[in-house]
Amino acid sequence: HTDTMNMNFLRNCRHTIETMMMNSNQNPSSDSHTTEEMEYSTPYYTRRAYHAGSWYSSDPHTLDNLLTKFLSDAENNNDDDDDDAADSTVVVGIGGIANACISPHAGFRYSGPTAAYSYLALKEALLTNSVLRTVVVLHPSHHVYLDGCAVSGASIIETPLGNLKVDHALRNQLLTSTTPKFEIMMDQSVDEEEHSGEMQYPFIAKIINDLNATRSENNKRLDIKILPIMVGSIKTNREETFGRLLSPYLCDRGIFTVVSSDFCHWGQRFNYTPQPSSSSHPINEIHEYIAALDKRGMDLIELQRPGAFADYLRECSNTICGRHPIAVWLHSIQASMLTHDVRFVSYDQSEKARSVRDNSVSYASAVARVAMFDG
Repeated sequence: HTDTMNMNFLRNCRHTIETMMMNSNQNPSSDSHTTEEMEYSTPYYTRRAYHAGSWYSSDPHTLDNLLTKFLSDAENNNDDDDDDAADSTVVVGIGGIANACISPHAGFRYSGPTAAYSYLALKEALLTNSVLRTVVVLHPSHHVYLDGCAVSGASIIETPLGNLKVDHALRNQLLTSTTPKFEIMMDQSVDEEEHSGEMQYPFIAKIINDLNATRSENNKRLDIKILPIMVGSIKTNREETFGRLLSPYLCDRGIFTVVSSDFCHWGQRFNYTPQPSSSSHPINEIHEYIAALDKRGMDLIELQRPGAFADYLRECSNTICGRHPIAVWLHSIQASMLTHDVRFVSYDQSEKARSVRDNSVSYASAVARVAMFDG
């Protein structure tokens, strides 16, 4: 059944690409259509807010108020959790131009407060980088096996807070100009069923909306586009290949990258229940062991060492669902000529696990900054 599903998925992808190529090879008409109008003449789909109403509120007012609170709390370095709530750690970032973040993708009631710290970096970038035009979202695949990377086939991404336009030009570059080429484009059902990208879109729309609301009539409104890229379960050598391929794009001053990932999924529900050993002093509780396990991986991410990060995953099998997008991104910044500084700015757990009956998911937010951009 899985093989049949994968074959159908790839067949649909190839058909979509062939159709797109035929359209792109046609001579443009001589009338006065704008680039944006022509963009939507291609056979792309509108990606619905598929998980609205379950993973987060589908009501625009309710959702906007919730994200406003999360962002305000993060901005004030506030932790409103009770003493009984999950551990939350905040680390102050450093100076530089923000150009990427790592953000969790669970339901907003769980990971939203942590994700808000990531999106303060997007807000900062939009305020300080006048050439920023596109947000690239690197996210994993939870439902479809994919040995490669797939770009979204959407032209519009819907959110309860307004629609986001997809960067068609960047997508076309990746599909036609890179070596090796991106050979796969997501179809609508695969795109919509994957939640890890979608959980980033309301935050992106919220940041853009808030900044546009503060601009005067004389200031041009922000026209920010988006390009989701699904990173499949690829081997370490392929992570490096795609990282190098994406490096000129992700390290371009006009692009901000969001890497979507939760961290440790601990418990019988996830078939992952390592526990502290007698030699793990001073770690006594399971949730402390999980935090220490996550921190080992986070330290390697901060050090920008994708090879060591891969070794760490092989050693402990930590269930970081966005490990492949993280690794591709680390390879992309390692291949660039820019000096990056990566810092984790928030960490939390859905539950303080104390016994094998408990289940816990970890959430972490990181911000990447560069000292300066070339050009």
